[in-house]
Amino acid sequence: MSTTHRGARWRERSRLVRMLRLWRTRNPTTFREKVRYKMLRDRRSLIVTFADKAAVREHVAAVIGERYLPRAYAIVDEPRDLLELDWPEAYVVKPTHGSGAAIVVSAAAPADARLPEARWGWVYRHVRPESAHPHEVVAIAEGWVEKLYGQGPNREWVYGQVPRRVIVEEFLVGADGGIPDDYKFFVFHGRCHFVQVDGGRFGGRTQDFFRPDWTRIPMSGGPPWADPERARPDHLDEMIRVAQKLGEGADFVRVDLYDVDGRVVFGELTSFPAGGDSPFDPESFNTEFGRPWTVPRRYR
Repeated sequence: MSTTHRGARWRERSRLVRMLRLWRTRNPTTFREKVRYKMLRDRRSLIVTFADKAAVREHVAAVIGERYLPRAYAIVDEPRDLLELDWPEAYVVKPTHGSGAAIVVSAAAPADARLPEARWGWVYRHVRPESAHPHEVVAIAEGWVEKLYGQGPNREWVYGQVPRRVIVEEFLVGADGGIPDDYKFFVFHGRCHFVQVDGGRFGGRTQDFFRPDWTRIPMSGGPPWADPERARPDHLDEMIRVAQKLGEGADFVRVDLYDVDGRVVFGELTSFPAGGDSPFDPESFNTEFGRPWTVPRRYR
């Protein structure tokens, strides 16, 4: 079979798969179903901006102000340009066009932690400065920009629209000197309904869910709950205000923030959590998380 014919067959199959998924998701009720509905139908440029870890900085600055942004040391199209960077003592390196990859460099990392091989670099890794030679970091970053993240036009298509770049940002230090907890605010139609808190990303990971009044939600998304139970963060009200401001005009967006020693810092905006495969235990919370979300018949 010729290459042209194989390509035509694949495009035909891709269109058929997309049509089938559109039909299956036409009347969503649960959170996962609504994420998949949005993935297939919401093709607005704003969604691309949300996914772009570089472009979203300008959006956030315009909406809530630059003071909420982590410092950016560099944003480059060519990873080798990072060899000219005056590297700080601690920093985070990430691809701008995907999720699930970062090199975190700080003295708080375990002494035996090492960078992955460049070909396996799409992972989170926390290492000490002496274990992060610039040439190794660049090799991993070069692998990032070669990768088209997502699963084609019928899945997280948005990442295919984001320029493949690399960003170096400040390392955020928690009160204990380690990586701070990650607060994820589920904002529907400009209002926060649920808060997810992830801790211990590089070891002893925990995950908890709360309502905006800090009432615990008795569910699990996989990792165990924190023990002892998490106290209400001092700046929760400010984080909720910021999240809701960033969520204005969107039917849904998850806003990730940090509370760093009294400073609220922006993390990212996520339109398609877990690619539409978020786990809920018990499963009834899949329906509850979808209840505040009224998906539009057409995105404009």
